[in-house]
Parts: sequence; structure tokens; C-alpha cells
Amino acid sequence: MRLRVRPVRRLTGTVEVPGDKSISHRAALLGALADGITEIQGYLEGEDCLRTLTAVQLMGVEVTRKGPGHYRVAGAGLGGLVEPGDVVDCGNSGTTARLLLGVLAAQPFCTLLTGDDSLRRRPMRRVVEPLVRMGATVVGRADGSRLPLAVHGAERPRAIAYDSPVASAQVKSAVLLAGLRADGPVTVTEPAPSRDHSEVMLRAFGARLEREACRVTLHPGRLRGTSVLVPGDISSAAFLLVAGAMVGDARVTVRGVGVNATRTGLLDVLTAMRVPVAAAPVDGPEGGERIADLTVEHAEGIGTTVAGALVPRLIDEVPALAVLAATARGATEIRDAAELRVKESDRIAAVARELGKMGVRVEERPDGMVIPGGQRFRGAHVASGGDHRVAMALAVAGLVAEGETLIDDVACVQTSFPTFVALVNALARGPALTVEA
Repeated sequence: MRLRVRPVRRLTGTVEVPGDKSISHRAALLGALADGITEIQGYLEGEDCLRTLTAVQLMGVEVTRKGPGHYRVAGAGLGGLVEPGDVVDCGNSGTTARLLLGVLAAQPFCTLLTGDDSLRRRPMRRVVEPLVRMGATVVGRADGSRLPLAVHGAERPRAIAYDSPVASAQVKSAVLLAGLRADGPVTVTEPAPSRDHSEVMLRAFGARLEREACRVTLHPGRLRGTSVLVPGDISSAAFLLVAGAMVGDARVTVRGVGVNATRTGLLDVLTAMRVPVAAAPVDGPEGGERIADLTVEHAEGIGTTVAGALVPRLIDEVPALAVLAATARGATEIRDAAELRVKESDRIAAVARELGKMGVRVEERPDGMVIPGGQRFRGAHVASGGDHRVAMALAVAGLVAEGETLIDDVACVQTSFPTFVALVNALARGPALTVEA
């Protein structure tokens, strides 16, 4: 599939983006591990999150779809999962694979995990290492650091205090999930705060945690089924907000977006770039995620620096921010973001290469990039490389380019934002984006 993008002069309206991908994954996994029924509303029905639902079904969990984004999960309890009768295919979903490793590290049976070509290239060692210390056996390619991986869990994982070398919500979450059946409290310390959706949701399911700054301690114990409302995904909203900031006549509102403080780095950067962005709080369930309606208007913007503790709070939004930075006044520097090299693609290289085809200069750095401001996009034939966030960033660039843009390999957008094309066209009041076979 490819996407034809026509430039637009106006973007206006109010839309809702699909449910948060990170929260959807966790709702399915914790619902599977809980005692009793979990009702999930707003679940992201993209390919990645559906892989997680399929995985728990393969382990004996009853999942019923009651309507769009509405699922009933009959929890098996911490010790109630069963050995899958087939290989668990995680597709392109790194979150499915890494969080499942945490779940399986505490299950006394053997499971084989695999994924597509892209996922089989992505590193798993940072997750595997602490789980092996907890007593799991993991065997696979590259000395157990690449899928396919065979996992045999420990019935009673060892409690550990783990100092993670990187701020990674996936590493932290995998250790905490394994720790639910550990023989004592499990502690994870990070060099900077990573997104804390797991901690918020674990508490909602009745787990006992203690948090301070960059450290979280989980006490093992059972979970109870609950109701989960998944807010809109701020990483998806980012593309619409950036488009609204760039298009000349624009006022875009995205309703019901999750604004967890560990995920709102995008809003901080937009403010630093002097892009008018407003967040109107929305009432959500007690003890759940913070939610807001986000509104952005067109602004020229100024260059800024994105680095340090800010980076984990917006790592998925960097491709969209790079597009915005190219049109701002002054240069923007992004550093401390080497994690971008090991996403669905090498996003640093992909952004520099593909925006270069559109006439925009991006200077690659080992851990980020420098984007000179005041540049203009030129319509071109570009490619996503199978990375959904690169595909959507290129589409946003195409909305303000001179001439049409053609983007190859856009089926990947279904993994996180299946309504992307429809929502952009609704804001543009016409077919700005056209999917072609």
C-alpha cells in the first residue's frame, strides 16, 4: 500500500484518536493475570494490541469482544495460564514481546515467541537479562537476545533489586510483571523516569507498590479484575497536533487524550517552540489516567533543544517533531535519543534520509539529530521502511509540501493508528490523503 498526500491550506475541527497503545497492551495482560472479570473500553484495535489479545487467548484466557474497543477478559489468575499449543507470534509489536517475556518469566511452562522480520531484528537482551536473574530460562538467537525466543518461567521467581541502565518502561514493566509471583518485593531503579502506565494500572488492579522519583517497588500478590477506560493515545494525537501547528490556517482539537505526566514531553516542547497549545482537563475514572482535550493553532514556532529526562517522555513523537522543527525559526537539536536507532526502524536514519528526499536537511548524530529551521518541504516519492511513525510523519510533511507526496509501504500505520487517514481528511474537509494499492 502507498499513500498519496496533497498539500492543504486549512485544517479545522475536533476529532478523537484511537485508544492509547501502551495502556491497551497492559490492560489485556493484567486482565489476563487477574482474578475475575476485567471490562476494557477504548481498547486500541490496531494490529499490535490485537496481537496481545491473541497471545493471552493462546494461554487459555477467555476474551470476548462486546463492541468496538470494548472487551471482556475473564482473568485466569496469576497461576492460571496454560502452556500455548502453538508459537506466539508478536507480529511487529515490541511491547507485546517484551511484556510477555515478563509474564512468561513467572509461568512454569515453555513458550516460543516470534515476530515479523522487523521485530526479529530488535534487541531483547535488556529485558531478558533481569528476567534470567529472577530464575527464568530464555534460549534463542544471538545468545538469547533476538526472537524467536523460548521461555521457561520460574514458578516462584527470585526477588531482585534491578538498576536498569536505561530508562525503559518495557524493561521496568517486564520485571514488575514477573515480580507479581516473586518470593519477595521487586525493585526497579532507572536513570530517569520512564512512562508509568504499568504502575498506574497495577494499582487499579489492587497491587501494592511504592514509588519515589526513579524507583518503584512491587510487593507480590494477586490482582482483581476491574474496569479500564483507555484514553486516546497522545503519540497518535501528536501527528494531528503537529499538522495543526504547521498548516497556515488551522485550529485542531483532539478530545479525550491521555496526558500522563510521563508522556507529555510533546506538550512541553510545543510550548518551548511557542506553538499555542491548550489542555482542558476531562474527568476520568478515579485512580486512572489523566485525560484532557488538546487544542493547537498554527504558529511559526522557534527552534529548541530536546535532551535528557525529556526524551523518554516523547520518544515516539520525535519523527513528528522533526518535521515541525524543519519549518521553525532557528535550529532544533535532539540528543540523548539513541533508543530511536532500535525502534521499528532506525528512526534517526529514516527521518534524515526521507526528509532529505523532500528537500529538507537533517544532520544525523549518533544519539539524535540537528534540524536547521526555516526550510520548505518539496513533494517527493518517499518510503516508510515499514515504520508506522515514520509513515505518518512523512504524511504530515506532505500536507505542507510544494506538490504531491507519494509514500510507499504505509500498511504499517494499521499497527497503531488505523483511523489516521480518515481523521486527517476530516480535518482537511477533503481527500488530502488517498490510500492506493
